[in-house]
Amino acid sequence: MYRALRLLARSRRLRRAPASASAPGSSGAAVPPFWVPNAARMASQNSFRIEYDTFGELKVPNDKYYGAQTVRSTMNFKIGGVTERMPTYIIQAVGVRGSASASIVRNYMNSELSSMIKLSPFYFEPKENKARKDYELLIFAVCSSAYTLVHVYEVISNRAIEILGGELGSKSPVHPNDHVNKSQSSNDTFPTAMHIAAAVEVHEVLLPGLQKLHDALHAKSQEFAQIIKIGRTHTQDAVPLTLGQEFSGYVQQVAYAMARIEAAMPRIYELAAGGTAVGTGLNTRVGFAEKVAAKVASLTGLPFVTAPNKFEALAAHDALVELSGAMNTTACSLMKIANDIRFLGSGPRSGLGELILPENEPGSSIMPGKVNPTQCEAMTMVAAQVMGNHVAVTVGGSNGHFELNVFKPMMIKNVLHSARLLGDASVSFTENCVVGIQANTERINKLMNESLMLVTALNPHIGYDKAAKIAKTAHKNGSTLKETAIELGYLTAEQFDQWVKPKDMLGPK
Repeated sequence: MYRALRLLARSRRLRRAPASASAPGSSGAAVPPFWVPNAARMASQNSFRIEYDTFGELKVPNDKYYGAQTVRSTMNFKIGGVTERMPTYIIQAVGVRGSASASIVRNYMNSELSSMIKLSPFYFEPKENKARKDYELLIFAVCSSAYTLVHVYEVISNRAIEILGGELGSKSPVHPNDHVNKSQSSNDTFPTAMHIAAAVEVHEVLLPGLQKLHDALHAKSQEFAQIIKIGRTHTQDAVPLTLGQEFSGYVQQVAYAMARIEAAMPRIYELAAGGTAVGTGLNTRVGFAEKVAAKVASLTGLPFVTAPNKFEALAAHDALVELSGAMNTTACSLMKIANDIRFLGSGPRSGLGELILPENEPGSSIMPGKVNPTQCEAMTMVAAQVMGNHVAVTVGGSNGHFELNVFKPMMIKNVLHSARLLGDASVSFTENCVVGIQANTERINKLMNESLMLVTALNPHIGYDKAAKIAKTAHKNGSTLKETAIELGYLTAEQFDQWVKPKDMLGPK
């Protein structure tokens, strides 16, 4: 084993970049190491075109739609890997925003250019379109979203140029700043895209997943309505309830989770578009913000409106913190539900064993026949991740300084991650666990009839102190409540049978 580890370490050392490795755009010929983003590796392996930004010329791979500023970003930021790339939904949302803007500004820009900009974004072309592979900036390499917008606009510009039969990298006839970015700034476009992406993910993934879980739990609560079992508080025996009542609590938790998320959405529907650099709307025209919001609403089918105060929309992202908070509460609910079901299904012989959970896969590499509650475990891991995501969103949201919050990319990445995880986990947990849960009525009846807390029914008849004496004595002697009550002379057998009826202990008289 130690030899294998040494070989692995040696192989990693051999894969590291030599000291002479050059950054993309330099004159060196060395190939960047494996950990450099794909854009940079391609820059040393393929043919190039020369493009310029305000710092000078750079080599851009001929098979890429992005331009010089994207290459410079890959040179300056090497933080994380492919798992830290900007979420696809954000790129799509930028495409929606760009298309909406192009539709509005066509009245004061060449209509052909406007049409090319509107049709070229990633969002509107087929999923297999060749521009898809070019969106590869990293979350922590985007300079508060500016690089993301430049990156996308370079791709849109070059794709439009290609459609028009021009030369990639020429910035003619479609310029990434003068045309694609017209009446926009990354400072208002990216938060607009953040809200679009969050709203779409919530409506397409999160809420449908939670609704599916809610409905399955509700069906189980009805199925188990007549099964009386012992309740538990402090993980100790308590008075009876039905299994259906227990599950109804889970149903209500999920219902409240959906209500909390929906309650946060009105602020998500407010778009920063039109605020441009600091919220004043510089370089836009009167009515632009309202028209962009209306166009985005039309494109997405969601009730987007322009934010009433663009300064708040750029400098603070409290709406995303609020949504993340609702998802954090949802994670708490799902953690509780999954753990309850896991523990109620523990066993099958040495645990509580009140529930029989679906057997989905072998549970041990050493213990034959063992089956684990893996769907419950997956849900609890998802809940833990969402809680961690919310901590990062909270820190990011609290750090908006002056007219701009620069934590945008990290915040939206975590919000989208949480929404996706909760939605997917809810579906998986429903389909692979909840719908297949069975009640182990034999075990439920045995545990309920052995519980000492049935003595609570005697409180109104003989008082708390005598009832407690019966319970403690029965526990000490290993006898039943009925036997002990008669032996202590507190009541007769007939009185015990009349007063201690679990089915009469399920609600108020």
